[in-house]
Amino acid sequence: MRKAERLFQILTYLRSRRNVVTAQQLAAELAVSERTIYRDIQALSLSGVPIEAEAGVGYKLKNNFNLPPLMFDEAEIEALLVGVRMVESWSNKKMATSATSALAKIHAILPDKLHQSSVQQPEWVIVPKFSQHNTEHFSEQISSAIKAFQVVTLFYQDERSQKTQREIWPLGLIYWGKTWTIVAWCTKRDDYRLFRLDRIQELTLKNSYFQLTAEINLQRYIKVQTELYGEYL
Repeated sequence: MRKAERLFQILTYLRSRRNVVTAQQLAAELAVSERTIYRDIQALSLSGVPIEAEAGVGYKLKNNFNLPPLMFDEAEIEALLVGVRMVESWSNKKMATSATSALAKIHAILPDKLHQSSVQQPEWVIVPKFSQHNTEHFSEQISSAIKAFQVVTLFYQDERSQKTQREIWPLGLIYWGKTWTIVAWCTKRDDYRLFRLDRIQELTLKNSYFQLTAEINLQRYIKVQTELYGEYL
């Protein structure tokens, strides 16, 4: 964890507690040593954060302390809120939970005026919820494989109901309409192919990995499609 992120989390933790918090509690919460917490508290104090410290007792923020309300304006919060609702509705459960958690952290540091105006989803924006139960597990597996450059075996049924087995190098996920689509390099066809998550019958992550090349990568695929059909994304 980067120091800046850790300092932010310490501030958030202190703001959420009415009573004093010990260095031991903070160290356990952030999975670091107490010595690291001591240095972080000192850094926050030197930067002007009013932290009250009592030896042998713990730390507490002064009651009148607020983080400066300049990181987001109302329009930016509204945009973030819409984005979170889209992720909640259209992605897998793990990503949706992370998006909700991120929004909660943003709300925790907003001044009262912005907090009150951004709690509810804008009335003029409707984000339909599509069932992802059949593809959610595949989505999480594919996301993991993309990040790890892990080879995947698919048992797939195409639009003509023909079933086939493919070994692919997953490069990215694109959301089309109501379903997610994998952009992949298909070793059987030795070319790029698209595979809809809702047409996957079975998926296996193999104990083998691939390397991107100048000819096989997501940006290359997008460039080729753009040259063929115009603006792609």
